[in-house]
Amino acid sequence: MNWYLAALQKYAVFRGRARRKEYWYFVLFNILISLVLGAVDSATGMFHPETGLGTVSGIYALLVLVPSIAVTVRRLHDTGRSGWWFLLALIPVLGTIVLLVFMLLDSEPGRNEYGTNPKTGLRDVLE
Repeated sequence: MNWYLAALQKYAVFRGRARRKEYWYFVLFNILISLVLGAVDSATGMFHPETGLGTVSGIYALLVLVPSIAVTVRRLHDTGRSGWWFLLALIPVLGTIVLLVFMLLDSEPGRNEYGTNPKTGLRDVLE
């Protein structure tokens, strides 16, 4: 839960790096919360089958849209890629698969152009 909250605290931070743990815990808790809110929408009759969203889960999705993009961009930075690679998600199947592989890759060791490796815990004086 701490990793989810850490990603939310960096609400719109698109610079720096995010390790795999931060990204995947954010995704996990995001899915769990969405499932619970979807159940709440269904139980209260606020689910709209045409859109596939309920009122509460739709509001939640809007609230976490920016942090989701930000943590994905930071994760791409951690693998040594620009955040613009996130646009691969616009390619229906192949782009999503490639982006998934990038999210599964290990961090670039040491420092890269986006900052120090978050796994090392070392603070760089220049940052």
